[in-house]
Amino acid sequence: MGLPADPRSSPASVGTTAESGLIPDLVARIPWPRWALAATAAAAGTLLVAGLLCALCCCCRRSRRRKPRAREAVGLGSARGSTTAHLVQPDVDDVEPSPGGGQQWGRLQLSLEYDFGSQEIRVGLKQAVDLKAGDPGGTADPYACVSLSTQAGHGHETKVHHGTLCPVFDETCSFRVPPAELPQTALRVRVLDFRRFPEPEPLGELSLPLGTMDLRHVLEVWHRLGPPGTAEAEQTSELCFSLRYVPSSGRLTVAVLEARGLRPGPAESYVKVQLVLNQRKWKRRKTSARRNTAAPYFNEAFVFLVPFSQIQNLDLVLAVWSRSPRFRAEPVGKVMLGSRASGQPLQHWADMLAHARQPIARWHRLRPAREVDQALALQSRRRPPLPLPGS
Repeated sequence: MGLPADPRSSPASVGTTAESGLIPDLVARIPWPRWALAATAAAAGTLLVAGLLCALCCCCRRSRRRKPRAREAVGLGSARGSTTAHLVQPDVDDVEPSPGGGQQWGRLQLSLEYDFGSQEIRVGLKQAVDLKAGDPGGTADPYACVSLSTQAGHGHETKVHHGTLCPVFDETCSFRVPPAELPQTALRVRVLDFRRFPEPEPLGELSLPLGTMDLRHVLEVWHRLGPPGTAEAEQTSELCFSLRYVPSSGRLTVAVLEARGLRPGPAESYVKVQLVLNQRKWKRRKTSARRNTAAPYFNEAFVFLVPFSQIQNLDLVLAVWSRSPRFRAEPVGKVMLGSRASGQPLQHWADMLAHARQPIARWHRLRPAREVDQALALQSRRRPPLPLPGS
């Protein structure tokens, strides 16, 4: 009789034992104690769980950050619009549309203050919004010109703000107006798009009769700009010339091109070009005369040698003179350029220095000769007297 078969030797029992003993066999082959294996497994599991939690937290934070940023941007924009409308001009939406039809020409913020003691009115140009684009690119280079209807040829020009339809001027100018002339005086503001040549393009105009405003208090309101030509046009005299400077050789070329808006009649006009160095007269030249025309064409160039070390102390003055057969020559107006200038003349001077060796041409409005002379503040060439002996 044979011995009974061992149940552990059957194929089924052998396969089950092999499968159940696979992991223990692998663990038994690792020459580590059981406590070290348990600690390693626990650390690996902890790191895996921590990595998954970190990934979930990062995803949640990104989604939460994106949503509040978008909401905050919308909220700030709406808050700014409501604040400006309610604090500066609550009924800005109730103002009647401008006479330019359905097209909008933008708005301008002004402040007016009249000093009865000095008889001066102070005009503060704050800012402008929603201006008309001056070029196909959808932008403009705006600046503003302020003048009074009773003071032809006298005005103020702000600096040019490049590439914007909402410039912040933040400039103040003053005009002397006696109280008796206030009812007949109108404040005119023109917003222009800066152009190097041939002339600036108007972006909008504004005319405010001072007689209808209560100037006993400081006024700061928004005004709608009208289309160019709505304000009464005033006869202004202008001069067009180009500047070119070469720093290496110190050659300053002034080309007098043409003038317009001069007095018509039997008179002859010419232009004087003068250099002022350190508030003292230095060099001067003169064009030939043109007769019987209100828009003379000169096209004459003058070359001056100005070292680069002296260019910052130099003032360039161009004066248009008119001489009639019965009267002596009188200055029609002057233009001063240099580091002490302001407005468009200062911008022209800066462009000449920034674009060396290139002629920069531009139209300039002539200012009263007395006003330019006061701005120059020329010093006398006379030497001071020698001190007396014993003094």
